[in-house]
Amino acid sequence: MITRQRLAAGACALFAALAAGIAVPAEAVADETTALAPKVNLVLDVSGSMRARDIDGQSRMAAAKKAFNEVLDATPEEVRLGIRTLGANYPGDDRKEGCKDTAQLYPVGPLDRVEAKTAVATLTPTGWTPIGPALLKAAADLDGGEGTKRIVLISDGEDTCAPLDPCEVAREIAAKGIGLTIDTLGLVPNTKMRQQLSCIAEATGGTYTSVEHTDELTDKVNQLVVRAADPVVTPVAVEGAAGCTNAPAVKSGLYTDREEFGRQRWYRVDVFPGQELRASVSVSADRAVNPDYGVLLRAVTTHGREIVRGEGNGTGRTDVISTGLRYPKAEADDEDKPAAETVCLQVTNSFSAASGVRSTPGLPLELTVDVVDGPSQASDVASFGLGRGWWLLGALVLFGFLTGVLWGWISRWRVAVWRTN
Repeated sequence: MITRQRLAAGACALFAALAAGIAVPAEAVADETTALAPKVNLVLDVSGSMRARDIDGQSRMAAAKKAFNEVLDATPEEVRLGIRTLGANYPGDDRKEGCKDTAQLYPVGPLDRVEAKTAVATLTPTGWTPIGPALLKAAADLDGGEGTKRIVLISDGEDTCAPLDPCEVAREIAAKGIGLTIDTLGLVPNTKMRQQLSCIAEATGGTYTSVEHTDELTDKVNQLVVRAADPVVTPVAVEGAAGCTNAPAVKSGLYTDREEFGRQRWYRVDVFPGQELRASVSVSADRAVNPDYGVLLRAVTTHGREIVRGEGNGTGRTDVISTGLRYPKAEADDEDKPAAETVCLQVTNSFSAASGVRSTPGLPLELTVDVVDGPSQASDVASFGLGRGWWLLGALVLFGFLTGVLWGWISRWRVAVWRTN
């Protein structure tokens, strides 16, 4: 009897240990999945102007509610979605109070569609338009985790709570290097609103869309929410140095930085013999700048000798200017393990701020670095300057020759028949 009890106790202990061993990894996997889950925060303007009835014969608020209900039904399971409002609760005339009016309607997390729809149904156009404070709070809602982070701002008017400029708020969010994108949608837009919402989106690499119909609003919000679930490469924040000596070492990847007007940023990359360095840089004008600007990307040795450069320039017709370069390093003759060459990448811009525009923080800079195996002699090396197109040119020459011979023979035959007749 005692033996049986001991056996039973041992079996229970073994089962408990196995259960614990299984439970812990499952919990760890769940935590990791949550940390990597994409997050979207929908920020909806519920200010008094949303009462206007100019979207498909209904109010702007009704159109937004209808769009939200359809978006909530279509949201992918893996997306952690939240809803924040601005101007939904304070109906008074006190500007100070009105500019604090932003609230989390539905917390960012696994989506309960019924609960989220119920929360949206309670909204009534009420107060002010504190876009700047709402963006700050919305960014805080998305804090934590390593997945994609996206704010979708839907508004029918410009901010009414300056001097907390929403465009400056967006630049500050972008400068943190947390990989957060803000997309903006303007309902029945005017010029001022379009400029402000465009500036907010451009500061974080997002998009601006003007909307005048309910279907357009539904489709665009759906597109942005679904896009958040797509796998993306999150840029790594890096701070370039003023010279090569103290520059940060970077490997293959995507990096984001800020560069002041007319300044330089330096980075270091190790390239082994037989490898090729491919680098590109984009600098965006997230504020008003003077026309005629450019960007220069140079690869130089640690002793200052230029290896190769890439240049790009613009005249004010685009907000982003890009350039790139390639540097293949030849194979080493030494049979021992070859040493890497440290290549210094220098990024310089010639943007200048327009009158009255702040120069800080610096302009958004995105650097792509790719170190790959160098070109092989058989496939990538140029043949007579034609590269891989030499065989096509040869085929065209042969085809032309045979066509000429055939046409000449036919012509002579026709002449001979004509003379005979």
